[in-house]
Amino acid sequence: MGAGWELGTEAGRSLLMCAALLLAGCALGLRLGRGRGPADRRVLAWLCYDALVHFALEGPFVYLSFVGNIADSEGLIASLWKEYGKADARWLYFDPTIVSLEILTVVLDGSLALVLIYAIVKEKYYRHFLQITLCVCELYGGWMTFFPDWLMGSPNLNTNNWLYFGVYLVFFNSVWILMPGLLLWQSWVELKKMYYRGTSSGKKFQ
Repeated sequence: MGAGWELGTEAGRSLLMCAALLLAGCALGLRLGRGRGPADRRVLAWLCYDALVHFALEGPFVYLSFVGNIADSEGLIASLWKEYGKADARWLYFDPTIVSLEILTVVLDGSLALVLIYAIVKEKYYRHFLQITLCVCELYGGWMTFFPDWLMGSPNLNTNNWLYFGVYLVFFNSVWILMPGLLLWQSWVELKKMYYRGTSSGKKFQ
């Protein structure tokens, strides 16, 4: 009973932390999006949450990985990654592939998310270029995080526990596939509209 209670406590604490970041990201995004359309407000909410995850969770992971490893670290953020490490053991110790991807994620994806937020709020012409770039980076990160392990038969993944597999591995990581996919589709639609508007305007002056 003690081990089960400890598991529940750590899992609950980690899920609450993720929920708090989600609420903070949504609140910030909706505030920044005041006066804009519903679609842009939802995109801003996602981007604020995305940036918070990259900087507040993954940034400390990179730091802890360089000064030691997650398994031997203490603190609130370390406890969250220890909990996730029960689903994917590579996050507990210095895995070169994971750490390399996380450096890219924190530095590039986190920065792109911030600049994209600015571009949406200020209605900059480069908004969809940044949006497409960020989405491709996010999808690449997801692919390279899991596909090499799948090719080896998933030796580091815990697929026997519903919480670790269904929630930690499938649900949380699927969000970073679904949302970039939707944003890529939005950029495709908006760029198509801009193209046809430009084509129509050009024909008027011919």
